[in-house]
Amino acid sequence: MCPRGEEPVMQVDFGRTSSDYVRHRAGFPEAFFERLDREGLLRSGLRAVDLGTGTGTVARGLAQRGAVVTGLDVSADMLDAARGLASGMGLGIDFRQAPAENTGLPSQAFELVVAGQCWHWFDRPAAAREAARLLVPGGRLVIAHFDWLPLPGNVVEATERLIERFNPGAPAPFVSLSQSSGVYPPWFRDAAEAGFTQLTSFSFDVSVSYSPRAWRGRIRASAKVGASMPASAVSGFDAALADLLAGSFPADSLDIPHRVFALLATRP
Repeated sequence: MCPRGEEPVMQVDFGRTSSDYVRHRAGFPEAFFERLDREGLLRSGLRAVDLGTGTGTVARGLAQRGAVVTGLDVSADMLDAARGLASGMGLGIDFRQAPAENTGLPSQAFELVVAGQCWHWFDRPAAAREAARLLVPGGRLVIAHFDWLPLPGNVVEATERLIERFNPGAPAPFVSLSQSSGVYPPWFRDAAEAGFTQLTSFSFDVSVSYSPRAWRGRIRASAKVGASMPASAVSGFDAALADLLAGSFPADSLDIPHRVFALLATRP
């Protein structure tokens, strides 16, 4: 059953698109980790859990700053990719297959829990309670997103319209693509109901440059394309997107606006 009477989410398996995910999905920018540092959330030896780690982009960012990181995901394919990327960077991250709602990790054993670009896929109340269980008193929860922004006439808006044409009406877990603003007020309620206090947030915008080929790869690695469409439909969509880019956005480099949003909360 979905929390709060929401509609069921579409059947999504990011493991089906893990190769594109590794190559083309940009992780959180350096400015995100710099902001966490300024907020006093990062230090050497910090014990951290990265929920829904995917290919480990957040986990690696934390480990590079000295944290001792455990990364969790339900997809074995994504975890295999995460281990390879971390190993290639010489980072020792403990990746485990487990859901965010029932991690199997010890209580009050961590000082930071992060959920990057994944909170909407969870049973949110259960995940918030599990995060509270994992954290020591005074520990911090960070729920963060890094979303592209569909603006009138830009390539994101045109791409989203094409996605809707190929995969119409697929229920999204939080808000429809065309309505997304990159800010998530409901997450405050999730944290508060789980007992978290001192809720604050920040957001800022950045631009990410993609070649047309890389943008196609990034879109194939999204929930409503490679993670949910049949392979034959993905191929047809990709060809249509290539035609769209060549005809309407022919530049060699596409500047894609993104918004970083983060909710910060404290376990009493």
